[in-house]
Amino acid sequence: MNDMHEKRRCECLTTIGKQCVNPATVWRKHDDGNEYLVCKKHNGRYFKPFPGTGQPIQEEHKPRTIGYLRVSTDEQDLDKNKANILHLANEKRLSTVEWVEEKVSGTKDWKKRKLGEIMAVLNTGDTLIVSELSRLGRSTLQILEVMKVAKEKGIAVHAIKNGWSLNGTMESKIVLQVLAMVAEIERDLISERTKEGLKARKAAGVILGRPKGPGKSKLDPHREEIIALLKNGSTKTFVAKRYGCSPENLMNWISKNKLNAEVKP
Repeated sequence: MNDMHEKRRCECLTTIGKQCVNPATVWRKHDDGNEYLVCKKHNGRYFKPFPGTGQPIQEEHKPRTIGYLRVSTDEQDLDKNKANILHLANEKRLSTVEWVEEKVSGTKDWKKRKLGEIMAVLNTGDTLIVSELSRLGRSTLQILEVMKVAKEKGIAVHAIKNGWSLNGTMESKIVLQVLAMVAEIERDLISERTKEGLKARKAAGVILGRPKGPGKSKLDPHREEIIALLKNGSTKTFVAKRYGCSPENLMNWISKNKLNAEVKP
């Protein structure tokens, strides 16, 4: 018997309606949704609890196992992937597999796919299984982002291909480090390719940056009509409303296009 039980009385009612004076020995769940400390005498299913002494029963987290299947073409064999995922789940004695399928390109940000929804609701002790790491994302950067979230939340990730797992082992930590290095190299390569591309375009005479001038506006196609209306005495408020903009936007458009002299009546 521990110190807590020695200092507390049994939380059951006696036959005369008073609280039992015996020392508590164990916690016992009751049908009212609470737990009570009870003595050996009242350690039964149908004990009557003393009012107001119970503690709410804490729901235990039941680990979830998600089988994530992302396909980009109709030809990909989902049945084979499902069979492999089920085999792994059974081998590791995981909970019943919940399937999440989607047909989407891996280039789409993982947070905007069903994968993002999955990672948001999974918690410590849950498991995510994929046929291969490339199902998480097309680039190492995307895959590493998912892995970091999984590590922070305590979610185990298994990839059937090559038998890779993120489960706190030294092997998985090494793989994460390798992925981080590859992702850094990938970022550098993207930056370098961007710079080289801009340099080549500049050498070819392409003018880079935002084009000079006022830019396109929905008022441009109605230029002559707007000038005519304003010259004939129509108010800027009337013209702006007619063409679906605010008077301020109309005045800015007139100024940018240097039309002040033309619109004066």
